[in-house]
Amino acid sequence: MASSPLSVLRFRIIFSICWLIIIADHIFLLKWFGLSWKVAIIDSTVNDILLIAACLLVIMMLHYYLPQKEKYFHLVSWCILITIIVILLTKVILKNIFVHDSEYITFFKRSLWIRSSFDFLLLGCFTLVSVIWYNWQEQSEQEVRKQDAEKLTKEAELFKLRQQLQPHFLFNSLNSINALIGSRPQEARKMVQQLSDFLRGTIRKEEHQWVTLKEELQYLQLYLDIEKVRFGHRLFTKIESDESLDELKLPALLLQPIMENAIKFGLYDTVDEIEICLKAQKEENNLIITVTNPFDPETSAPKGTGFGLRSVYRRLDLLFARNDLVSTEAKENIFITTIKIPQHEQQSDHNR
Repeated sequence: MASSPLSVLRFRIIFSICWLIIIADHIFLLKWFGLSWKVAIIDSTVNDILLIAACLLVIMMLHYYLPQKEKYFHLVSWCILITIIVILLTKVILKNIFVHDSEYITFFKRSLWIRSSFDFLLLGCFTLVSVIWYNWQEQSEQEVRKQDAEKLTKEAELFKLRQQLQPHFLFNSLNSINALIGSRPQEARKMVQQLSDFLRGTIRKEEHQWVTLKEELQYLQLYLDIEKVRFGHRLFTKIESDESLDELKLPALLLQPIMENAIKFGLYDTVDEIEICLKAQKEENNLIITVTNPFDPETSAPKGTGFGLRSVYRRLDLLFARNDLVSTEAKENIFITTIKIPQHEQQSDHNR
């Protein structure tokens, strides 16, 4: 489990401060029991250095091996064993230092159980803090991995959605070109060029999650030019967008399926001329796109149930985790599709 340099530095500072306080408290406690300053300092230094080494050993062990919750009792065994080793080493070292001081030897024996309890308590506290720290680190890293996995899954689904948009449109366009070759070859050549420009723009846009409204409308116009060749004088389009909105962001390739849905339900069941309108405006921190198209209530369902609108709904849901960004309604013989793109949310997501 990796730690950031800042976390490691903070740990070292806190660890050092804690032990300086413990050592000072140990010295003053021994002085209070009647030992000289020299003896108190030596006693505290020997015992606490060994205890610091023991704590660092436990911390390193936990760094490489963190037992499961049901095996935490192993930690108690570790602490008991390490405490016994610390006390034995402390006894050996201090007896060799104060071998001729019988008064101190007697004091050490009388304080043995207190020392053992105090060392076990300190070692247990540092062990508990280490377990909590490493568990928190592990959970944080798992959360990061989970978020990365969800992000990759979301990006894969978004890519799949964008890829699914083109075959249907390409199939229709090629059929139209095939029909025009014999009767109107000039228009067929024009449509081939427009289709080439459209697909080239699609490839470029696949590399970007977000584009400006100006770029998206330019791309949409290529699509509409192709559709106008297909449907001739029957299709009229009107796009209303102020220049002040040009730099607002939206997901790439979002408007084409909406317009495709409008053309499908506006033209496919009639031989009359129709007008499809797209209007862009800004409300608070949202870019609002409204598309209106006529439909025949007797032959067309008022709601588009095809892949186009479903893909738009799903993309916005994946990008913003909201299901209220696409709405549709039918008024008499007019079908209205409204999408809302939050600018502050998508901008932060885009920057990440």
